[in-house]
Amino acid sequence: MINELKRLREGARLIQSDVAQRLEWHPTKVFRIETGRTSPHPNDVRAMLDLYGVTDRQIREALLSLARNARKRGWWYPYRDVLPSHYEVYIGLESEAASIRTFELAAVTGLLQTEEYARALMVSGPQELEQEEIERRVEVRMTRQQILHKPDRPQLWVILDEAVLRRPVGGRGVHVSQLRHLLDASNAAKTTIQVIPFHLGAHPGMIGPFTLLDFPEPAAADTVYLETIAGNLYVEDLQEVRNYGIAFDHLRAEALNVRETRDMINKVLREVM
Repeated sequence: MINELKRLREGARLIQSDVAQRLEWHPTKVFRIETGRTSPHPNDVRAMLDLYGVTDRQIREALLSLARNARKRGWWYPYRDVLPSHYEVYIGLESEAASIRTFELAAVTGLLQTEEYARALMVSGPQELEQEEIERRVEVRMTRQQILHKPDRPQLWVILDEAVLRRPVGGRGVHVSQLRHLLDASNAAKTTIQVIPFHLGAHPGMIGPFTLLDFPEPAAADTVYLETIAGNLYVEDLQEVRNYGIAFDHLRAEALNVRETRDMINKVLREVM
């Protein structure tokens, strides 16, 4: 939605300060809406669409519907004291996605982590967290995974570097449990897991992990999510998102197929045990 509102504003040849002035808003309000820092009220979206001269009924209704849904409190609302605002945004996007494509270089993706694995990652992470905060964050991560059990669950396509399988996060017991969990997950409908083996050498994902979120609504722009120590980033520019999609296509073409991936996970599991 935020990318579409920005596109419509630019199409109307208005800058953010023009919009704020004409709608008698605080000078930073448009910036906060367009960067996802705040969820606009449907009345605000309606006013922006009127100002931009948008009369197409389908576009207006789609954006207004997105605005109404965005202001609903999600299941993660009670955890807002331990969740950074950018992470709340991501959970909301993830819960609405029709498909999730993710590449991981060093750790299992959050949607496929066991509780013990997630806890071990947070204990050893870049932030020094109190035990209570760690437990609440683990609870959030486990609750996030419920989207994979919904009747209208998203398609999940995960590509892992072989290093993810071999890194003994949390020790041997946690490592074994996580590998078994990946095997179970690989058999689930609408879940695809592939591995990039070491012997392939360099590959397009070596620059770092990323997640592609695709949405069913015509007015919701597909988004790339990048998680960093300095802060999480969202890429919505159409060409940049397309570039990440191409990179993902190259990765899945080079990765082991589903059967070969299961064979490798079993091989690592035997070595660990």
